[in-house]
Order: sequence, then C-alpha cells, then structure tokens
Amino acid sequence: MSEEKQKVRRVFVGRVVSDKMQNTVTVLVERRVKHELYGKVITRSAKYHAHVEGGLAAAGDLVEIEECRPISKTKSWRVAKVLEKAREI
Repeated sequence: MSEEKQKVRRVFVGRVVSDKMQNTVTVLVERRVKHELYGKVITRSAKYHAHVEGGLAAAGDLVEIEECRPISKTKSWRVAKVLEKAREI
C-alpha cells in the first residue's frame, strides 16, 4: 500500500496593497485575535509578497494566496484566485 504524502498548504485571504513590481503583488492579511490577559479583540496584520502571472490582481483586489516553494528571497506565496475586484470610483 503506497501512501502519497501531500503537502498541506497554508491559505490566506487578504487585500492587495501594492502591484508596482513585475509579477509580484503585496498582500495585507489581517486577523483578529483576543488579547491573552485583557480579552480585548485586536487586529494583527502581516504583509506577504505573492507571485501573480499576467497582472491578474491589481491594488485593492481581495485575493486568496497559497504557500508555494520559494520563488525569490522574499516571495514564497502565489495568488490562487481573485475573490473580488477593486471598485472604481
């Protein structure tokens, strides 16, 4: 019986805050956590560089990113899908 080991890939949903690089977007991922001592709900955020082909995602878009092999020094995520396009005013 052969078992195939399948990598569990982390998936985050965030907002694209910058698309000024080639084939790369910066995604801001926010999460809400409860403070251990005081119990207040606070927002924690982190920025990730994600690989995107063909300018699929632009600034303001809501995207889903998934973990992948390291593509560059700072980039080990890729845009899996665009959930919502940014609204134009």
